Amino acid sequence: MKKLSLVGFILLVLFSACRKNISEPNTQTQTSNPPIVPPPHDSTRTSSPTPPDSTVLPFPQSTAAAPPAPSCALSPLYGDSIIYVEPTNGSDYIVFPVNAPGAGKFFSWPLGMTIDSLTGAINLSKSETGLKYMIGYVKNGTTDTCLSPLIVGGASYADSVYVLANGAITAIPYFEADPFLTNTCASGNGCAFDINNTAANMKVIVNKQTGVIDLQKTLNGSLLGLGGAFGLLPTNGSSVTTTIYYKVNDASNLAVQHIDVQLVYYDTKAALQNSNPGLLSGLVNKLNNLLAGHMISYRANPQPPLIVIVRRME
Repeated sequence: MKKLSLVGFILLVLFSACRKNISEPNTQTQTSNPPIVPPPHDSTRTSSPTPPDSTVLPFPQSTAAAPPAPSCALSPLYGDSIIYVEPTNGSDYIVFPVNAPGAGKFFSWPLGMTIDSLTGAINLSKSETGLKYMIGYVKNGTTDTCLSPLIVGGASYADSVYVLANGAITAIPYFEADPFLTNTCASGNGCAFDINNTAANMKVIVNKQTGVIDLQKTLNGSLLGLGGAFGLLPTNGSSVTTTIYYKVNDASNLAVQHIDVQLVYYDTKAALQNSNPGLLSGLVNKLNNLLAGHMISYRANPQPPLIVIVRRME
């Protein structure tokens, strides 16, 4: 796969689906560049805190939105800007901060990372892969929030709309939170996807070597007349979520990883707009964040990646 093919394909798909009727994201919000608002410090909380949904962070259209470098001496560090899960003998693979900033509270966003709020230990075996996160730390006895960006290596899929009638019949994975990277698994290259058939059992059709999701077969079914992941007669708004277990021949040393993927179906673009008018603008924002090299979400939005399958434009 050529370097920019995934990016160009995503833009073509999304703009084809959104033209004419899709309003631009709120430009007032984008240009006001509000400061980062850390979550409130709760000394009684034992689970991993995340910023509330009301937290507003800068949008990627502004240079102020670029993920900051470690913001203070106590920013949690994990040895590199990208970390990978490693093979284990059945136990979870856990990474600890290498700088041991001391007693305090750790948090991360967006959702998808499993992090211990007291030690900063990240359970990579249970975290969503292929994403860029922000790790935060508040030292006990202070209100100062230290931040550092961190990428969890692995595969993910772009939040986007795919119109089958326009030829958008596959969803292509990207790696290490960067759609501009050459696709590690484009030619197979020792990669293995859906290794335990979890997706196949839900009729979500994933290429076993490349990780490409066949959206047409996922919708229509591999065998004529039996229906696909949404049933024989899918209805607007039908949704399925599956977990894809995979191995990549990279710094993860073929460790088993996973990514949850949600797929939603609509007959037409109009049906999507009428039933969920905010969905498309939300997808545009997430795609902008991805292409700009930032976190997909600047709020505590849950993952997994959202793939919207639209059968035809009208």
